[in-house]
Amino acid sequence: MKNFKKIMLLLLISSSFHSFAQGGRFKEKREQIKTLKVAFITDKLGLTSAEAEKFWPLYNAFDEKQNDFRQQKMRSYMDRMNDGNIDNLSDKEASGFLSQIENAEDEMYQSRKKFTTSLKAILPAIKILKLKKAEEDFNRTLLKQYRNKGRKE
Repeated sequence: MKNFKKIMLLLLISSSFHSFAQGGRFKEKREQIKTLKVAFITDKLGLTSAEAEKFWPLYNAFDEKQNDFRQQKMRSYMDRMNDGNIDNLSDKEASGFLSQIENAEDEMYQSRKKFTTSLKAILPAIKILKLKKAEEDFNRTLLKQYRNKGRKE
């Protein structure tokens, strides 16, 4: 039964990645990815119902905050670096820009640290480690699917 669940999860992920690769609207794709991520993490963590009840609201709030942060601050920094004007910055301007980026990265790190501290109140350390691994594995799988999509076209 456990192997059946894993096979079904992999089939769901594969078929969803396939539909992701077929095109469509960005928001729908993002929602599909989020749904796949929830299923993936749920499978990997093996949360009890009591843990899940506390974990998912906390995780969703953290994930949303991280996504908003990436969309707003980090994207604006990357756009600024890619606009072709980076070569025209003075040392002082470049140093200031670098400080802004470092502060943004530190803010993201502090947010992750606060999230981990909050998780310690509801999950055992082993499940927090499993979460970190599940997030990395999911992202790696998603990236691999994206790369494979590019080779087929």
